[in-house]
Amino acid sequence: MACITLLLAILHVHKALCEVIFWDTAVQLSKTMTLECVYPLMDNLTQVEWTKISGAETVNIAVYNPNHRMHIDHNYFHRVHFLNATLEFRNMSLSFYNASEADIGIYSCLFHSFPGGPWEKKIKVVQSDSFEITAPPNGHLSAEPGQNVTLSCQLPNNWPVQQVMWEKVQPHQVDALASCNLSQRKTYTSKYLRKTWSNCSQGSTPSVLIIPNATSADSGLYRCRSEDSTGEQKTYVIRLIITDGGANKHFILPIAGGSVSLLLVILIIITIIFYSRRRRRQVRTPIKEPSDKQSKVATNCRSPTSPIHSTDDEKEDIYVNYPTFSRRPKPRF
Repeated sequence: MACITLLLAILHVHKALCEVIFWDTAVQLSKTMTLECVYPLMDNLTQVEWTKISGAETVNIAVYNPNHRMHIDHNYFHRVHFLNATLEFRNMSLSFYNASEADIGIYSCLFHSFPGGPWEKKIKVVQSDSFEITAPPNGHLSAEPGQNVTLSCQLPNNWPVQQVMWEKVQPHQVDALASCNLSQRKTYTSKYLRKTWSNCSQGSTPSVLIIPNATSADSGLYRCRSEDSTGEQKTYVIRLIITDGGANKHFILPIAGGSVSLLLVILIIITIIFYSRRRRRQVRTPIKEPSDKQSKVATNCRSPTSPIHSTDDEKEDIYVNYPTFSRRPKPRF
């Protein structure tokens, strides 16, 4: 009996080790990485728990209850913190101070709510340079804000598809939007904050992802991955661009700036041509002096036949008539 119990325990551990844990978000390892966890519903939240899953072992990281203070495990006390924790604590994203390779693994963010019950999001931390797709996308799609955007992916017909997954790819993380296991007829419920809808559970082709009431935040790269029973995968990448008023202004401002610059150049050229022509006219036509100035000049100039002579060589005798007086002696008394 003891042998059977031991065998069952070994089989349970082996199953736990070999089982592939499905993740909701894959995050690139960095020293100051943040694991996003936001509760999307309006239920009454009672408690949230952060744990790390290492095979069959679960390591406690932090527990928060609004009626009690935040409890962080001593192994993570000086390594993690919550930036957006509030009284409603719907955003319990976990940030690291100085993460290392020892922090690679699967993390669980578990909300307890009433009456909704437990809500769990699993985040996988991987060592990767970047999730950015180097190859060009297979297609482009543009839409305006408020529209319902439909992304389609043609599934291959020449081999049996076992699983279909839609993902949004960013440089620092990848979010799973929809996943369906066609062989087991299981559908994954996305924990992505943005609500989407997919027909992957029907196994129809093409596979469709619908984003209702699109906004500028929905712009980016979307990847459709299909996998067969042997593990072979095929991908199809679509770049979605949501144009908004701000994007239109970015196009209008350069055009307006170019028009103003062109008008300024034209005005400068016209001004230069005007002044150059005016200067040429001044050079060709001498300036006429006023008549009063000319008369003054003529008066000051003496002609050679003028009767007035005032040369130093000429001298004239001057005669003066003095009256004569008789010299009579003065009488004496």
